Amino acid sequence: MKILVAVKRVVDYNVKVRVNADNSGIDLANTKMSINPFCEIAVEEALRLKEKGLADEVIVVSIGSRKCEEQLRYAMALGADRGILLETDSTPSSLYCAKLLSKMVEKENPGLIILGKQSIDSDNNQTGQILAGLCGIAQGTFASELTIEGGQAIVTREVDSGLQTLSLTLPAVITTDLRLNEPRYAKLPQIMKAKKKPLETLSAETLVAPFAPQVTTQRVDAPTQRKAGSKVANVEELINKLKNEAKVIS
Repeated sequence: MKILVAVKRVVDYNVKVRVNADNSGIDLANTKMSINPFCEIAVEEALRLKEKGLADEVIVVSIGSRKCEEQLRYAMALGADRGILLETDSTPSSLYCAKLLSKMVEKENPGLIILGKQSIDSDNNQTGQILAGLCGIAQGTFASELTIEGGQAIVTREVDSGLQTLSLTLPAVITTDLRLNEPRYAKLPQIMKAKKKPLETLSAETLVAPFAPQVTTQRVDAPTQRKAGSKVANVEELINKLKNEAKVIS
């Protein structure tokens, strides 16, 4: 069985982002970029399934500029067998990403497709669900546990009322939640070996004709700075401030 994993290049989650002076977006100059944390969990889960003998090959695919090769190489250093870059200089929408990934599903015929449930930059939480719809296959979103048994994917997912368990016939799309696993780190020898692993580059525009996004960013603003807090000497002073300054009690 092949496992296809989508990975996205995003600003590293430890970085404090800065807004461009013209408020058009995030300033990416000299900013550390990494694999989206949810995508990293997806890669880890695919590797664990391969180590259990449930998969023969793990393929990682990314959509974006040539710079995405860095994230693909890192995923291959973790243990993925090969990578595919769907190159585009535009910022693809969730629908466009799903259409491109559906072409990769047709090309590679994987038994399982794993994606992060959302990216930490756009937070759309859409691509996995759209991909499953386009491919006409089952989906298990927000997976916190995954088991493969006899051509079935047993997915435990967190819902408002607790835990829900689904049995999906493969092939299927799985989107990963934070509690599914803890990703490993790539060691230096693995990083060096990853440079020799195959990485195929395809033009996104030749696979799926680009189309105007239905959602556009009008303006990006930094969060309002919080005012400094103050300490009070006793309960009476606290009540006085809440009543007369904050006016939240009467």
